[in-house]
Amino acid sequence: MRLVDHELLQDAANQLLEMNPDHGLSVEYQGQWVSVMPGERIEIGRDADIRLDANPFLHRKLLRIAAKDGIWFVSNIGTRMTLSVVDGSGRVQARLLPGARLPIVFERTSIHFAAGERQYEVKVHAASPVYMDLPAGSGVGQESSARELTHIALTPAQRLLLLALCESVLLRGENGLGDIPTSARAAERLGWTVTAFNRKLDNVCEKLDRIGVEGLRGGARSYATNRRARLVDYAVRNKLVNEEELYLLDVDPEVGFEDRTLPVRR
Repeated sequence: MRLVDHELLQDAANQLLEMNPDHGLSVEYQGQWVSVMPGERIEIGRDADIRLDANPFLHRKLLRIAAKDGIWFVSNIGTRMTLSVVDGSGRVQARLLPGARLPIVFERTSIHFAAGERQYEVKVHAASPVYMDLPAGSGVGQESSARELTHIALTPAQRLLLLALCESVLLRGENGLGDIPTSARAAERLGWTVTAFNRKLDNVCEKLDRIGVEGLRGGARSYATNRRARLVDYAVRNKLVNEEELYLLDVDPEVGFEDRTLPVRR
């Protein structure tokens, strides 16, 4: 996966201007489907047209989907949460900051975000997309992703850390949300001290930060308060870990994990 491909989005914008505006969208969240037609808009949040849940960390209204001049947009109408917008084939990813908007150009678009310790996913299905999703097994996206991710080498301990953080999200699959554990809960799951867990978490975040993954380090404008949520989002979407590896969390810690080996699944 790569972050925003500006050439791709510019091409999409040019094509959108030539499209017939008389097309609608379908918005999906946990089995709930809502259709939206031109001239209508839909808002999503804790107390909106699509109500996610009563999570107090959620904005009352976080997302707005509406058409303008024949172009559908997804807008972040929150004040503090950043959204992750991904195309259906997982090849293009953009971060949508508060107050920003993006055109909806793909057949399927997934919108991911975290509020507190919970992860959410809203899906948008376009009736007349500019770009169709690549079929499963298509070599184009897979080869590109493989080349881009080969340099992310995780130690066994770092993989275990990611598995502990991503466990709930991986188990829920496409159900749309999952809980992200606190550092204390994840450390307990692994049988580590919180100090050891946080040290390894720092190492993973620094490794990904060096290759350009945003939102994992603090700084003058960012305090990385949501870095666990951002790390889970990135790790799951880029398949740094997967559900088939979750068995490693239940291997007897007395067996020990050396930095060069992992137990073989039997």
